[in-house]
Amino acid sequence: MDVKINVTDREGNLHVLEAPTDMALNLMEVCKMYELPVLGTCGGMALCASCHCYVTSNHQLNEPTEDEINMLDSAFFVEKNSRLGCQLKISDEMDGLCVTLAPES
Repeated sequence: MDVKINVTDREGNLHVLEAPTDMALNLMEVCKMYELPVLGTCGGMALCASCHCYVTSNHQLNEPTEDEINMLDSAFFVEKNSRLGCQLKISDEMDGLCVTLAPES
């Protein structure tokens, strides 16, 4: 099954991405598949914050890990709804998720 994820880029443009739930992908990887400006420099290890985004919908997501919290503590432009895209595994519950890419540091 595919889910639709709404991503607003840094210029304010909305992109509706379709993401498969059966491939163990994360949000960072899906954004890169659609060639959105997400670097994912560390390859999804929660070590760089180059996939930092803001969750703007009320979806119930997995709680941030200690590694993700520590990385966000050292990132720029962090808000209460900040998450690392690499730590958000694509699941059926994400259908309709809305995120905005954080400004680049």
